[in-house]
Amino acid sequence: MREPWNPGPHDSTMDELRADYAQIKDVYASAIREVDARLTTMDSEFSIRHRHNPIHHTESRVKSLNSIIKKLRSLGIPVSIINAKKALNDIAGVRVVCRYVDDIYRIANLLLMQDDVVLILEKDYIKNPKTNGYRSLHIVVDIPVYRLEGKLFVPVEIQIRTVAMDFWATLEHGIRYKASEEVPRHIGEELKDCADVIFNTDLRMQDVFKTLQQVHDLDD
Repeated sequence: MREPWNPGPHDSTMDELRADYAQIKDVYASAIREVDARLTTMDSEFSIRHRHNPIHHTESRVKSLNSIIKKLRSLGIPVSIINAKKALNDIAGVRVVCRYVDDIYRIANLLLMQDDVVLILEKDYIKNPKTNGYRSLHIVVDIPVYRLEGKLFVPVEIQIRTVAMDFWATLEHGIRYKASEEVPRHIGEELKDCADVIFNTDLRMQDVFKTLQQVHDLDD
């Protein structure tokens, strides 16, 4: 468990923010590369053993300085990189898009089984979807990164979802972003209904895949 902290009382200047951000950006990028390497290895090994690639694709990003500033202000925390490192778990973010729902938990469990990966936070929006219909598994982990000064543990937020969940989340975000005002209730309800239909389709596709796997196993 992380130690409690008190945020610094003052905002940094923009020059200070730019200089400090430049120093931490590569640290978080290194953490992302470490996560990507582990995911690639897991997917490859799983494919060899089980003739199935659980990961469809991955995406990643280091939060921009402007996004960090905006997030800290929304939280009412004085703007500094030191405060950002303490308050924000998603400066480094990785999105893992899987083929089937079972693959989501499979990937999360395989990653968390590694003895140098420390789970900080987990939010399961698949078992407990958001009110708008959003589904995904979010975990925040501390990942070891080796720098010139030694080993550091860096937090990375990992979002794991299916191709279908990603499809819905991408379009839903675009619809809400383009709306000049808050989306009307009936539109929100329609979007949630779409999310539910897509999730049920996800489960049906998974059942089809499992049936085919059983047929292939019998043939072998």
